[in-house]
Amino acid sequence: MLCWSAGARGGESAFLAALRPRPGSGGRAGPPPSSHTGSGLSPERRNEVGFKLPAGFLGSRERRRNMALVGNGAELEADEDIFEDALETISVPFPADMATSSRHLASLDTKQAPGQRRPSGVSRSASTKLDLKSGLEECEVALKLFLSNRFTDALELLQPWAKDSMYHALGYSTIVVLQAIMTFEQQDIQNGISAMRDALQTCQKYRKKCTVVESFSSFLSRGSLEQMTEEEMHAEICYAECLLQKAALTFVQDENMINFIKGGLKIRTSYQIYKECLSLLHIIQKNKAEQHFFYEFEGGVKLGIGAFNLMLSLLPARIIRLLEFIGFSGNRELGLLQLREGASGRSMRSPLCCLTILSFHTYISLILGTGEVNLVEAESLLAPFLQQFPNGSLMLFYHARIELLKGNVEKAQEIFRKCISVQEEWKQFHHLCYWELMWINIFQQNWMKAYYYSDLLCKESKWSKATYVFLKAAILSMLPEEDVAATNENVVTLFRQVESLKQRIAGKSIPTEKFAVRKARRYSSSLPAPVKLVLPALEMMYAWNGFPVVSKRKDLSENLLLTIEKAEATLQNENFSDYMVDDECLVKLLKGCCLKNLQRPLQAELCFSHVVQSERLLKFDHYLVPFTLFELACLYKSQGEIDKAVKALETARNNYKDYSMESRLHFRIQAALHLWRKPSSD
Repeated sequence: MLCWSAGARGGESAFLAALRPRPGSGGRAGPPPSSHTGSGLSPERRNEVGFKLPAGFLGSRERRRNMALVGNGAELEADEDIFEDALETISVPFPADMATSSRHLASLDTKQAPGQRRPSGVSRSASTKLDLKSGLEECEVALKLFLSNRFTDALELLQPWAKDSMYHALGYSTIVVLQAIMTFEQQDIQNGISAMRDALQTCQKYRKKCTVVESFSSFLSRGSLEQMTEEEMHAEICYAECLLQKAALTFVQDENMINFIKGGLKIRTSYQIYKECLSLLHIIQKNKAEQHFFYEFEGGVKLGIGAFNLMLSLLPARIIRLLEFIGFSGNRELGLLQLREGASGRSMRSPLCCLTILSFHTYISLILGTGEVNLVEAESLLAPFLQQFPNGSLMLFYHARIELLKGNVEKAQEIFRKCISVQEEWKQFHHLCYWELMWINIFQQNWMKAYYYSDLLCKESKWSKATYVFLKAAILSMLPEEDVAATNENVVTLFRQVESLKQRIAGKSIPTEKFAVRKARRYSSSLPAPVKLVLPALEMMYAWNGFPVVSKRKDLSENLLLTIEKAEATLQNENFSDYMVDDECLVKLLKGCCLKNLQRPLQAELCFSHVVQSERLLKFDHYLVPFTLFELACLYKSQGEIDKAVKALETARNNYKDYSMESRLHFRIQAALHLWRKPSSD
């Protein structure tokens, strides 16, 4: 799901109402002065909180010049808005780097999206600020409220000062953006973009100021910046985090190329800021400079650098080489090290570092990797946070995922159900659990229960309707006809709906949706008669790398093997058709996966070899051969034949293209090569 997850639902208006900040007890319209430590401080007192770095602290003139060029002045947002306006009227080449383009004057956008109502009764002057200490403290409280399922309380705490405090702005906009990504509603996406735009403007007020003349002269003569206060350093981190989140929303906002370019530039600028902050962090540590909130700045740097390196390391090698050429790095060991250090620290970003690693171990390593998961680290990281937030939805969710990957399927079911019951405010977390419970019941071949959860996703979630409807039809296809009739569903009709539900993100179709559409075409009304799919639910289980999950349970693997062998026998008794070879090869691939799980390598290799040898006879499912080569590689590796495994991976990577889910396989190949070619502590 990190597809990633099974997002939004029906009843969006109720959900938006839950998110919209409400007046607190006593009908307060704004934060009482007593609730914000330091909120009424004089300018002199506020200046005491800021920490002035010693002369020469920023290091070389080159480094100081780079900090000046990473989005300061009238800012990336102003350049972006002008760029958008210009493109509506004329077609001109886009500047290579918005962060170094001329500074433009742009008025602040004061429009508020629904759910961003500013409280009345609180006077806002241009100089109204919260000091850094108060902002950090309240943002940490809000994070704890959020992790305790008190989502509205977290928003109510953050929203009143979201335009005056960088950390309130970051926290508030992050929750709104999370809502948008989970719901996938266009209105929520627009709200998220609006909230993030406001947050960027708030953070900009605290960043190091640089005039147009100073910026231009520094570009030519490499002149130095003035010293940075501790507050300005935190503003850089907050700005980078906001920019990265806005980039994510830009990709899903629309499918045009302009948004794709804008999103890419935001990511690049965010990464540049993180790199400069990392250099600054090293200087602080070297000089042993005293700062009041150094650990918070350090936590922000470790989260950003760690997440960037970890996620970029997942990309196929040829893409990593290209990204490294333009300044990115994708070092997995460095990424995990930074995140581990961040998770073990006392920063308020410590839980976020932990959740990032958990996501990598329990989802990404499975879906985009080999299925070799570091559950020991995942459990040890989660334990203290599970103790602190025993009923927190996120913590329970990852607890259930870990139990599932350990093979404790029944216990995982129980925890997922608890995750649903502990809160009703954000239904999106329920949908994550529905997705997991659907797969668990597929693993157990409890088809009616699997249908129940797939139907809930179809009715409530907006994340990937095409996938949900295809899965519902695929699950029903596994049932006897009389059981299907009892559901009042028509399998053929469901399959025919799939193509119309396909969506695009950043101008691209979702690979699993494209796969579902291609498979569903066997039920097209243009054909003389529907051509029934063979084991469609298990084929999707394979696409989502479900077989490594059931490998810990011999009973489940044996039951799946029985079902597959029954389908194999049925195929042998059917008349020949155009789809016959493709169906036989699919069955052999699935059978080989079960045999591999059951430690029957010779029989598994025979099944895989049959698919590879049938390559020239395949007419439709050309993905079967490269994916089978990947399974062969895993089989060889399990037997200690690393050279044969690597050769099979390279054959799959280099000799095949333009097949379904090609990018997903390339991710898995990259992960396997990374793990198998050298020792790793991942």
